[in-house]
This record gives sequence, structure tokens and C-alpha cells, in this order.
Amino acid sequence: MAQTMLKALLPVDGSDNALRAVRHVIALVKDREPMEIFLLNVQERADAMEIRRFYTPQEIEAMQVLHGGESLEGARKLLDEAGVAYHTQVLVGDVAQSIARHATEQGCDKIIMGSHGRGALAGLLLGSVATKVIHLAHIPVTLVK
Repeated sequence: MAQTMLKALLPVDGSDNALRAVRHVIALVKDREPMEIFLLNVQERADAMEIRRFYTPQEIEAMQVLHGGESLEGARKLLDEAGVAYHTQVLVGDVAQSIARHATEQGCDKIIMGSHGRGALAGLLLGSVATKVIHLAHIPVTLVK
């Protein structure tokens, strides 16, 4: 009887912690049963008046999707070099809510992410996004330091 492949959501922001999570997933895939990987970047909605004054909502979202794609580059490179297949997606919205919702929408069995991403306090405490994802997600969340 064939075992079903696990689906894992791998949210990344381009930070060193996110890349450590990517390396962790690669090790899991190489050592065990393959996983279907959903690589995700979420961009906070940019709605500052200074931005909205000069750009249309469509232009702002296009810039955010472009920036999100750039944030995926390091993770994509690591996965490609390891020969691990994945799907990519860039979303715009609340980061933690978008991660939890995307995991549900894709039918993921788990979320694997860095314990904290970019930010001035990143080294001091568990990241606020990671904390929120733990509370919002209805599936196991693995945090990688």
C-alpha cells in the first residue's frame, strides 16, 4: 500500500533563519520520504499614504510580488541545487494569517519555518510572525533556529 506524500509549507523571507529552515527541509527530504514543498513569501500590504499617493494599487501589488520573488531566490537556489521539487507563491497581506491560510488551502500537513526573520530584534526573542503562526495554524509548526 503506497504511503501518501506529506505536504509542507515553507514560508521564507530571505533571512538567514529562513535559509536554515530550507536546509532543514532539504535534509528531511534527502533522509526520509519525499515531501511536496510549498515555498511561500508573504509581503505586508503597503498602504502608507506616501506610496498610495504616487502608485496605483495594482502597481504597488506588482512591486510587492516582484520583491517577494526576490526574497525567494536564495531558497529556490538551495532547493534547485539539492534537486528538491517545489511550488512557489508570493502573497500580499498579513504575514502570519496568510501563512496559516495558505497552509490550509494547499492541504499542508505541516509548516516548517525559521524561528524569526528579518528585524532589529530577531536575535533576542521568538519572532512575532512565528508566534502568530503557531497560534493560527491548525497543523504542526516546526521552527528552525
